[in-house]
Amino acid sequence: MGGSGGGGPFTHRSPVELVGQLRSSVDDVAIKAFEAELSGILSDILSLANSRDAELVKNRLEAIKEILHDSLEATVDTLFGGSVAKHTYVDGLSDIDSLLILNETDLDGATPAVAIEKVAGIIREDVGRNATVSHGKMAVIVEYLDGMQIQLLPAFRQQAGLRVPSFRHNGWSAISPESFQKALRSTNELCGGKLIPTIKLAKSVIAQLPESQRLSGYHVESLAIDAFKNYTGTKTVAAMLPAFFDSAKNAVKNPIKDSMGQSIHVDGYMGPANSEMRVASSHLLGRIEKRMRNASAHQSSAQWASILGMEGEN
Repeated sequence: MGGSGGGGPFTHRSPVELVGQLRSSVDDVAIKAFEAELSGILSDILSLANSRDAELVKNRLEAIKEILHDSLEATVDTLFGGSVAKHTYVDGLSDIDSLLILNETDLDGATPAVAIEKVAGIIREDVGRNATVSHGKMAVIVEYLDGMQIQLLPAFRQQAGLRVPSFRHNGWSAISPESFQKALRSTNELCGGKLIPTIKLAKSVIAQLPESQRLSGYHVESLAIDAFKNYTGTKTVAAMLPAFFDSAKNAVKNPIKDSMGQSIHVDGYMGPANSEMRVASSHLLGRIEKRMRNASAHQSSAQWASILGMEGEN
């Protein structure tokens, strides 16, 4: 009379096969649960990285532009050549928010040190107690009372691109920020829009390192373009983040070159190929990549949270 017929997925399976199939089903559930949890952790980190008030940054940059325009009696343009334009800003790394292009001023023939000191002095005098103004070897830093910090890089136009303070000496280096932004945009599109969040997360991880061991934000972005310009792997942030560190641990050993074979002056601070600093950085990036791979292999959200610097992980 009316047998069940057909059977289910476990029909005609040996005990060994049944155990294997059950284990596979359990593993699939565990993997999906881990991937969902990791995705949530990465989203939390990105929400923090995206919390900066970009509109307020732009308004403050416009105010600085007007201050310099009035004092220098010349046109001062601002080019959002840093992370404001590239949407890759992350607190903790020294990203340049704007290039201050000082056109037809008496600073045109000055050394970077003189130009930076002059710009810092003008801004300091105007903002008064509303902000603290300081400067380093390359940039002017304006820190407001609400904690926002804006970094400004003096620049001058030349026949091809711009010249900005050099990483290595008190002279000028040539850059082409427009070309760099174009390369970043096109690579991000090839990666389904996942490159920008991957860069943000990479910067968040690197920002936890001692200052002497950090890569500059511009350098991280350059390494990311190199890592993903021909990327064929899984286009998710969880997959691309360890892939970035895997590529960077090798790429960091040599000065970065652009498509024309010229240095784009983003990693001159690390010295020549295979310098002591480059080799040390390679080892460090490799250790970070290994920790990420191990965390995924063990499906450990706690290990991932530790790598990403999240507080309160178990």
